Amino acid sequence: MRKRLNHTAHFAGRFGAIYFITICCHRHGFNQLCNAQTATVLVNTSHIYHERGRWNLDLLLLMPDHLHALVGVDGQTSLAQLIRDYKRITAKIAGVKWQRNFFDHRLGHDESLAEKFAYIRQNPVRAGLIRSEHDWPYTFIPGQQSRR
Repeated sequence: MRKRLNHTAHFAGRFGAIYFITICCHRHGFNQLCNAQTATVLVNTSHIYHERGRWNLDLLLLMPDHLHALVGVDGQTSLAQLIRDYKRITAKIAGVKWQRNFFDHRLGHDESLAEKFAYIRQNPVRAGLIRSEHDWPYTFIPGQQSRR
């Protein structure tokens, strides 16, 4: 039986927090996310969440079989419910088959948002998909022009 991950808010998270989120697709190693149609749905949904204040999105980066995001949520928002809703709507619209659950890491007071941002941006480089992080077309940073 799979262990359920605990996504309840840590004490500090009850006052708002920034999370490094990873959501994986059901089939590891199979490209579900890095195509124009699916990427558009994921980015547009993320943008709507950001514009409506459901989360404060700093970065969304799509990989072929998972995504990474840096999101801030207030102390009243359930991160688990927020991600569950995001996965449901994107699965319905784009047909993405997500794994159950997700991984999250709450950034501590001693962790740099800029360092996590840079780490995520390097993911496609580390995977050997591109040479420079600036070549990856599946990155969304609110307020910057999309490259797709």
